[in-house]
Amino acid sequence: MALVKDLLAYRNTHPVCVSPNDTVLHALQVMAQENIGAVLVVEGHKVLGIFTERDYARKGEVAGRTAAHTLVKEMMTSELISVTSKTSLEECLKLMQTYHIRHLPVVDGERVIGILSIRDVMEAVLKERESEIVGLENYIIGSSFQM
Repeated sequence: MALVKDLLAYRNTHPVCVSPNDTVLHALQVMAQENIGAVLVVEGHKVLGIFTERDYARKGEVAGRTAAHTLVKEMMTSELISVTSKTSLEECLKLMQTYHIRHLPVVDGERVIGILSIRDVMEAVLKERESEIVGLENYIIGSSFQM
């Protein structure tokens, strides 16, 4: 069973962060530049929350707020669901389904070491399952395991 640390090692990415006092426009520009759908909101070394495209869609212009004049802390989600590097990818998928979230921060003690998107997790879980299927097929037909 694959773990979060395996996926992070493969991806070799870093979490992208903004300040709670940055404007929403700045956060959106960072997200566009990095081609991502979420940024962590940090102050010093402490994670205060996450700001996502969904937060902007639901709490932004529709609610009468403009990105250029609204601070990230006014729209961010502060109740974080997070995982550790030792969490299985299957458990990550279950958490995402249970809480209807698309991003999971990965923490190591007090330190954030990454962030996973539902796409990352789904691709890795599917790849693992495909490998298991090939192994079972090879076992059934009597050949050695091949990848």
